[in-house]
Amino acid sequence: QVQLVESGGGSVEAGGTLTLTCVLSGNPDAPMHMGWFRQVPGKEHQGVALIWTGGMTRYVDSVKGRFTISRGNDNNTVYLQMTNLKPADTAMYYCAADSSYMGWRIERYLYRGQGTQVTVSS
Repeated sequence: QVQLVESGGGSVEAGGTLTLTCVLSGNPDAPMHMGWFRQVPGKEHQGVALIWTGGMTRYVDSVKGRFTISRGNDNNTVYLQMTNLKPADTAMYYCAADSSYMGWRIERYLYRGQGTQVTVSS
């Protein structure tokens, strides 16, 4: 059974740095497109960054130049390095994976983690 587990969240001051990690386990039978999403209470999920099986990446405008998504050498670990964090980045961050879908709608991903909280204070 494929599972995603996120870690690395925490509380930082504005301008700080955090790196989130997402580990995909369960031996998926195909390479996975993966993405990071975030959600604040009362709002819909927002796509943050995507990384496709070919290595291409995409970012939402609000994090360009500050966040970097990357894969580990095993291709089953995805990182989100977040620098110059802002209070507006405060959210629960989720990792998602799918062998076919590669877009911005988290509900279209077959596999999703439980999330890790990021809190940025001013």
